Amino acid sequence: MAFSERVSRLKSSLIRDILAAAQRPEVMSFAGGLPAERCLPAVDWSQLPAGLGQYGMSEGEPALREAIAAQARDYGLDCTADQVLVTTGSQQALDLIAKLYLDVGTPVLVEGPTYLAALQSFQFFGADCLEVSLTPEGLDLDALRLRLQERRPAFAYLIPTFQNPSGVRYSTANRAAVAALLDEFGVTLVEDEPYRELSYDGAPARPLCAQLQRSAWIHTGSLSKTLLPGLRVGYLIASPELLKPLRALKQAADLHTCRMSQWQVLQWLGSERYGRHLQEVRAFYRERRDGFAEALTRHFSELADWQIPQGGLFFWLQLKTPLDTRTLLDAALAQDVAFMPGEPFFAEPDRHPGLLRLNFSHVLPERLDTGLARLADVIRDATPTYKEL
Repeated sequence: MAFSERVSRLKSSLIRDILAAAQRPEVMSFAGGLPAERCLPAVDWSQLPAGLGQYGMSEGEPALREAIAAQARDYGLDCTADQVLVTTGSQQALDLIAKLYLDVGTPVLVEGPTYLAALQSFQFFGADCLEVSLTPEGLDLDALRLRLQERRPAFAYLIPTFQNPSGVRYSTANRAAVAALLDEFGVTLVEDEPYRELSYDGAPARPLCAQLQRSAWIHTGSLSKTLLPGLRVGYLIASPELLKPLRALKQAADLHTCRMSQWQVLQWLGSERYGRHLQEVRAFYRERRDGFAEALTRHFSELADWQIPQGGLFFWLQLKTPLDTRTLLDAALAQDVAFMPGEPFFAEPDRHPGLLRLNFSHVLPERLDTGLARLADVIRDATPTYKEL
């Protein structure tokens, strides 16, 4: 069969492959960013207007767009409802952005590591992904300036709040410095913030997009982590000059996001009920995070180093004896444990061995010790130092 040239760059999602392999109920999965079942609220469809079964606006339901804009203004992003585009999950927002900017060989600046699905989308369209390493404070500023001097990217894709997979939250000073550099070089910012509301230690910082003075920007978010991922409702908010082509791309992709899902989100967003729900979710995940940290200390203290994340859903582990963690997947699954290797989160995966991402939200606490103990044993069995003992 004759497919398009870009299909040769199409890769299966490793996360989806692992989740598919981990469907057996006995498997303890630390792999995906799945919300805990306990945190999925009951929803009421009884008042759903019948008219929402008709086609809708490509931009999204006007009332929902206004609610999203109001929420964004509350956390410091000056915008109007006209700048909001409701998408089918935040993943569609990334797809639309890739279609807007990317040809084969187009440079894109990304964090090292970065969100795997974004990396896959950009590379599918032929992007040349330029990595800038992360520090505990955010982007390595010297490396960022050097990258921008060497080659101007079409955009910089950054996740400054509880970064996936590392969990890093850019400091206030780092955010200001990054924004200043993007302004200096006139680089568009794509700021992805799906975990903004999942903050366990202190409030999230002001968005990077809100700190730009000159550069164009796109801010993306999702209701999947705080409400119901099955609704598939995300959004982007963009500089006014970017809205016309983004709307056209959205219309060409799917006409509009599911109107029934949008209506359900609108019943929650900005309400007192949603505020209470977020407080309960944060308290629940904070407890699970702390329990996970204690279990990691019991089972991984001699194997790896990590920081306790201030928000989000992941721990990011650096093995003390680096090895390709992709080679551990089969052995882990044989022990009914799933995890996410760290190498695929980099544009050049083979240069970054010895890292793994572990989700702390999904596995039940009573199974946590068993799962981490088994995973630790798999790593020991594969590590030459322990093999010799």
